[in-house]
Parts: sequence; C-alpha cells; structure tokens
Amino acid sequence: MDAEEILKGLNSDQRAAVLHDHEKNAQLLILAGAGSGKTSVLTRRIQYRILCGVEPEKILALTFTAKAAAEMRERVQKLFPNAGVRLCTFHSLALYMLKCKIPCGKAGAGGGCPAYELLGFKKIPSPTESSEREFSQALSKLKLKVKVSRENLFSDCYGATVSAKLQPLRDAVLESGQVVFEDLIYSAIQLLETNEMARNYFREQWQEILVDEYQDINPSQYRLVKGLLGDRKQLFVVGDDDQAIYGFRGADIGNIERFCEDFKESTQIRLEWNYRSVPNVLYLANDIFKNKPIHLRKMLRAGNLNGSGGNPLYKENRKPEIWVSDNPVEEIQKIILSIKEMRIGYDLAWKNFAILVRYNRQRLYYEQALRDYNIPIAGDVVTEAGEMKNGAAAPEVTVEDGVHVETVHASKGLQYAVVYYAGLCEKLTPGECTGDRQARKRQLDEERRLYYVGVTRAEACLFLLYCKRRFWKGKLRRFRRSRFLPSVTHQNRSMDLSMPVFLFKVYVAVAVLGYMLMYILALPYLKLRYKKNFEAWLEHKIQDFSRFCMKVLRVDLTIENQAELGKVDWSRPVFVVGNHNSFADIPIVFLALQKTVGFVAKKSLDRIPFLNFWMHKIGCVLVNREKGGAAKAVRKAVAERGNSVRIFIFPEGTRSKTGALGTFKSGVFRFACENDAIMLPLVIKGSGPVWERRKDTKRCKVSVKVLAPIDVLECRKEGEKFDPKVHMLPMVHKMMEEAL
Repeated sequence: MDAEEILKGLNSDQRAAVLHDHEKNAQLLILAGAGSGKTSVLTRRIQYRILCGVEPEKILALTFTAKAAAEMRERVQKLFPNAGVRLCTFHSLALYMLKCKIPCGKAGAGGGCPAYELLGFKKIPSPTESSEREFSQALSKLKLKVKVSRENLFSDCYGATVSAKLQPLRDAVLESGQVVFEDLIYSAIQLLETNEMARNYFREQWQEILVDEYQDINPSQYRLVKGLLGDRKQLFVVGDDDQAIYGFRGADIGNIERFCEDFKESTQIRLEWNYRSVPNVLYLANDIFKNKPIHLRKMLRAGNLNGSGGNPLYKENRKPEIWVSDNPVEEIQKIILSIKEMRIGYDLAWKNFAILVRYNRQRLYYEQALRDYNIPIAGDVVTEAGEMKNGAAAPEVTVEDGVHVETVHASKGLQYAVVYYAGLCEKLTPGECTGDRQARKRQLDEERRLYYVGVTRAEACLFLLYCKRRFWKGKLRRFRRSRFLPSVTHQNRSMDLSMPVFLFKVYVAVAVLGYMLMYILALPYLKLRYKKNFEAWLEHKIQDFSRFCMKVLRVDLTIENQAELGKVDWSRPVFVVGNHNSFADIPIVFLALQKTVGFVAKKSLDRIPFLNFWMHKIGCVLVNREKGGAAKAVRKAVAERGNSVRIFIFPEGTRSKTGALGTFKSGVFRFACENDAIMLPLVIKGSGPVWERRKDTKRCKVSVKVLAPIDVLECRKEGEKFDPKVHMLPMVHKMMEEAL
C-alpha cells in the first residue's frame, strides 16, 4: 500500500488537508462546506498518518455521536484492520480518562491509582439520568443569587463563595459516583489542569488529536481539547460555521471564529466542492451568508458531474421553486401531487422524498396529512398486510421505504433527492427570537444557519413552501413571508424598451467603469478594514464584479461541467486556455472558474481608465503584440509568482469574428511544459453578440463549458521526446473544437 491509494479520488483541497504537515504549518482548521466529504478527509488523514509510521494508539479522534465514531472506525479499518485508534465521543473519552490508572508515588513502581480517585470519587463514575426536581429542591435550600444548572454543577466559573455552598451537592455526587455527562467533562478538565502526572500521562498517550464537527463543541469541550494538546501543533479540526445549529445546547460558534487567534501559527483550508447537490441549489445556499466575515466565507461548487446514479432529474439542474399557498389544505395537495408525479416520472423511491420543518409540532401535522393520503412514512410501524399499527396482534414491520418527515435539526448529515422545506414564514422559519437585542441577533444568526442546513439537504430538487394561513398553537393564524426566502427578481422594464445599441453600450461602459472607480476610491479603507484578509476580499469582489457585468450586459450565463475544476491542483502553476469572441469573455471566465486569474492582454488596454488599475491588481500580463516579447513577459510573471501562478491565455491571439475556433499559437503550451503545469481548457459559446456584434438590447444566452484538465507532467512521462507543439496543441484544439 502507498499514499496514492489513500489519496485516490480526492480533490486538490482534500488532498492538501490529508497531507498537512503540522511541524511546518502548525494546527489545521478545515472549513468544510456542506456535502464536501469531510468524513472522508478525516478518515483518510488517520490512515495517512498510520502509513507515515504514527502508532494508531497515539491518535485520538473526537466526534459527537457514537454512530459517527463507529462509521469512521469502520472506514479506517478497511485499510488497517484492528488499528487501535481511539475514535470516540467527548463524553466517552472523559469517562475513559477517569478510569485510567495514573502512575503515582503512593501506588508504587509499576502501579497506579485510578484517575477518578485523584478527584475525590469514592466509586467509579457512572453516567445516569439526574432528577431535575430533586436537584432543584436541594439547590433552593442554598438560596444562591446565581443560576446553577445540574450540567454545570462542577463548573469552576462560580467563584469561591458560590463554590463553597455547592460543595455539599458535589460531595454527594463524588460519594455515589452518579454523574451526568457534563460532570465527566469537567472532571477530566480538572484532572488535566490540576494534576501534573495525569496531564503528562494523557499528553504522552495521544500525540495527534483530530476533532470532527468543531463548530458544535462547547466551552468545556474546548478546554478539554486544549488541555490534552498543550503547546503542541498536532491539532486537526474539521467544522462548518455555516452549520452551527446547536447554540441552545451550549455549542460556541466562536471556537471556529477564534481559531486563528487561539493558534497564531495555524493554517486554514476550505473544502468547497459539494458532492451532493446540483449547481442551482448551491447558488441559493451561497446567497444565504453574503454578509459574514470575509475570512470565513465559503463558495460551494458542484463537484458531482453525473448526479446520483445517473437519474435524469439530477441532470436537469432545476432551480429551487417557491410555492405560496393560502391554506394548509392547498399546500398539502400540491405536495402530494408533486411526490406522485415525480416518483413515477423519475422512477424514485418514497425514501428519496423529504418534508423538512423547523418544529416537531409541524412534523406531526405533515405526518398525519401524508397518512390521510395513504403515503408511507419512514419509521412508521405497520402490520405485514401494510395497515397502520392499531393494537392488533398481527405481525408488525417498520417502514423503511417511506417519505421522510423530520425537523431540520434531525436532518443534519442526511440528504434527499427531493426536499419540500415547509413553514418558510416569520415565527416558524426563522423561529421566534426573544431576549435583548444581542440575544435576538444571536438567535437569528443561528436560525439563518438552520435554514442553510435545510436548503443543503436537497440533492436535485428543492421546494420552498410558504403558507399564508395555518393552525398554530390552537388557532388559525396569518403568517408573513420569511425574510430568508429569496426575493422575486423582476427584470428592469426600462431595458426592454427600444434603445439604440450605441446608447446601450454607453450605459454599460459608464456602469462598469463607475463600479471600478467606486472600489478604487474605497481601497484605502478596505485595506485597513480587511488587513491580512484583503486578498480574500478581492477574490470575492472580482466575482461580484463579474456578476454585475452579466447583469448590465443582460447576459444569461450557463456554466457546464464546473465539477472538472475539482480535479485541478491549484497549488501548482495553472494555465487556462479558451476561445475568444468578446471583451465580455473575461468576466465570463472569472465566473466559470470561480477564481481570480491574471490574463494575457494587449498593452493598449492599459490606457482604459480604472480598468488598468484592476488589471495590475489581479496580475494581468500586458504585452505589445506589434513589438513582440510576449513570451518574455509571461515567463517573468511565472518567475515572480512561482507555483501560485494562474494565467488565462487566448491561444488564438485575437478575437474570432465568426465564433469559429481559429489557429492556435504554441506559446502557452511551451509555458505549461516548462513549468510542469496544469492546463485547463474551456469553451465559450455565444459571447460575440454580447458586445462587439451586439444588434439590440435583448438578453443574450451565453454558455461556458469547462473541459477536463490536463496534467502536463503526466503527459511528459509518457514519452521521452515530448513536444508540446506536436503532442499537446492539436489535442487541446480538437477537444475545444468538439465542445463548440
């Protein structure tokens, strides 16, 4: 077995995460977008470290459910059977630590005493359900002025006076050993922070720590991780701040937001290729967090070329639909009709459909409504004859192939071909937010993240349901449309009026150059505001600018095969080549790649006000075609930027006047060969009439198709005498010609 077997099928970002070097690049935070394969990255990282010689027993991986831990263990052991990696939940880890024997003087050489005894426990700790009533009664007798919950009984946040009053309650737990789960965490923290022998023992036991769902850890779990890590660099965490939906359980999203501050030398990698949903679902998901901090923003991209199982529904790339109903009866009839039509039309099983809701009370309503229409529901218990359970003595079975009806919280981590997201109205989604202004904002932010989780459960088809009137909490109520629902965009009617093409072009030029000027003037402030995140801001702003160009140019852009970009290793030099029909090709390319690239352009463009500023800012290579020297200019840019170079080149040299593909020049192919680069071809259709050959102000349909990337290094290995002009240029030309 070698590393390539472990790395097989990973995209460049996943690969970089698995290969991360803690000694060189310190702790690692992986911001893993929905459906981006984070579990695969975690398990392959563990496999890779074992392959590198790390003893499996020295690796600790933490997650939140026993089911997730078991799944990861199964994956790891496919390559390393019986590997002794400790894959567990936080609470089971804490319990294990309390039961360990710690070497100590009084136990004598070779012995040790149980860790729980060092903390004053008289019996082995045993998690149990606590009686809130009994605890409340005991607490009331203490007449405390601060609020104390049973889960935080052993917290050290109360101060000396309160802690002294709580001591009798703590002593009772130490005497009986009857703990709740949070007692285990606080006890493990105390062990690490107050007992040097225990601290050294556990840090020696686990040399590498991995944490799944990092956004969901609470402050005490964070302290436990920090206590085990110490000042070492071997921390590998995966999380998605956009899916932090457990604030009501004490989860602190700040742990992700502060990671780079807590670990100054740390590295951050984003996993943005989504292998679950079609592009149009992801476009909606990406619009949900437009105003979040720039260093935490992610751009989900569709990484699945063929869809799930090749079902034609996935190839349709349907846009999410908003359904507005006047009452629940009208709404449920739409749902039933849609399920039946799509089930037959696309040969889908019942289990491929899901109705998602915010509250459990809503779930009960939709379950009963489906039963009334004889639609099977996943999890229902029925007789073998298929009748609902009614107390009869007939043998019973659990429905597996049924429509799923569940809360969004329960759906996290799951996915369905077709999702009906119900209750998109104020006070349901988002739910009611209470408390002071800060508390309401915090709750609303979590409601928005919950909405994002619901949206990203859909693989191929998403319906957003708004019902104006429904029974809620005992009476018929009217509901306002949810603030989360996308606004209905209306075309600018004035642009539909007859307008001379000349005036249209003047309007576009003024709008685009004005956009550029606005951000030039704001640049000093923006650099001060974003500081080290300025490059990330620039990357996002180029995408915004490109979308703005499509809007004012009245272009409907379709991007095909964008998943091919997931195969590109962006840590190496990348040369992008495409056909050239229009000035509009540049923003089209930016949107197709969803990355900023410098492009090779005529030096005369440097004379256009404001455009020249941004061309230099994004690293364009300006050449004088009359005097030559293009090769020298490109080589200079490559030398300055090293492996981070990304350059777009039109191999035709000049724009096509007919849309046909012209003869290629060989320069870009030589450059790619000289640098063992990745070559990425793409083909643009229909951009000529957008500007140069514009005849009217009607909307233009343009498409861009991303072709399979070519690894020049691999091509060179195939033959000793590799000539890029002979072996590569004709191949790329043929690929692009066939795609036109």
